[in-house]
Amino acid sequence: MENHKEKILVVDDEASIRRILETRLSMIGYNVITAADGEEALLVFKKESPNLVILDVMMPKLDGYGVYQEIRKESDVPIIMLTARGDEADRITGLDHGADDYVLKPFSLPLLFARTRALLRRTNPSIIEEAINIGNIEIDTKALRVIINKTQVHLGPTEFRLLEHFMSNPGRVYSREQLLDAVWGRNIYVEARTVDVHIGRLRKILKQNGANDTIRTVRSAGYSFEIKQ
Repeated sequence: MENHKEKILVVDDEASIRRILETRLSMIGYNVITAADGEEALLVFKKESPNLVILDVMMPKLDGYGVYQEIRKESDVPIIMLTARGDEADRITGLDHGADDYVLKPFSLPLLFARTRALLRRTNPSIIEEAINIGNIEIDTKALRVIINKTQVHLGPTEFRLLEHFMSNPGRVYSREQLLDAVWGRNIYVEARTVDVHIGRLRKILKQNGANDTIRTVRSAGYSFEIKQ
């Protein structure tokens, strides 16, 4: 079990969702507190000062947007919005309100947890994880080891850094230039098409080991690491 000290506040009016998230987040080492509506969420937030909030949008008494606005008056804590709404306009509304991330229900637990880890690392760089687990892929960042479907897989150093970067930021689209800066470094000149070559090698190895269709090409934008439901 991972050993986290971070405290996460889960706010949702559905008891089943609160129970699942509390159980699963606790299993991977987080300290989890919950609230069943917007008003309770604000009381718990002020009392517990969590490191991250997972916040449902549609709730009684005070909806998620209202809770967000009240929290932002006193804190910049990262907030992930949850909603059953599928309309793109609602997602844009959530992000316009300033949410750090937005996840649609029904959601993938590995995706939600990966985004949780990414936000906590972004707001607290001192957090160093020795392992990143998403779906059937595990990266041991200390031993520089990759395990897929419980089998160790050899990656070249560049492919390893690419996979680590993608898995640390699942669902986010990166341009070739952004990947060059993140993986090769800002002061090193490499042609952008070099990214395509290494992405191709990484995809081939992932596919050979049962983790195909993981890195998606986004036309005219770049690449994204996708997590299957």
